[in-house]
Amino acid sequence: MSDTKPQPSASQPIENNPSGPAGHRSHPEQSLALAMAAAKVCFDNFATDVMILDMTQKTALFDYFVIATGTSRRHLHALSEEIDHMLQKQLNDKRISREGYDESRWIVLDYGNVVIHLFDEETRQYYGLEVLHSDAPKLDVAHLAPKPGSGPASS
Repeated sequence: MSDTKPQPSASQPIENNPSGPAGHRSHPEQSLALAMAAAKVCFDNFATDVMILDMTQKTALFDYFVIATGTSRRHLHALSEEIDHMLQKQLNDKRISREGYDESRWIVLDYGNVVIHLFDEETRQYYGLEVLHSDAPKLDVAHLAPKPGSGPASS
């Protein structure tokens, strides 16, 4: 009897293949659309330092981190609720879990392939997710930000 682990065969489905490539995703376009929609909601609701990290080459568990900073407990709650409204009601996706809502220093919205991190400034600096994952590519989100002078005050 051999001590070696059985190796996945080429005929084994990739989702059941523990050594399958992290880049294989069932709905990559949907994941990207959800991440972009969440980032847009953050920009539209005055979050700062909004970014999307492409995690597809780092883990098979999810595709993107969306990271944003809010200014207060109320602001973080509003961001969380607006993101949920957009992703659940308008894009028909389902949130798997939400953590940190009551403490409101770091709210995590888990949509499966997209994980959204909403921080207050101090907590974001302390944990430094974008530093921890500095090797993950940052997606360009500048086109999602409102143009200067296009806000409600300019009407």
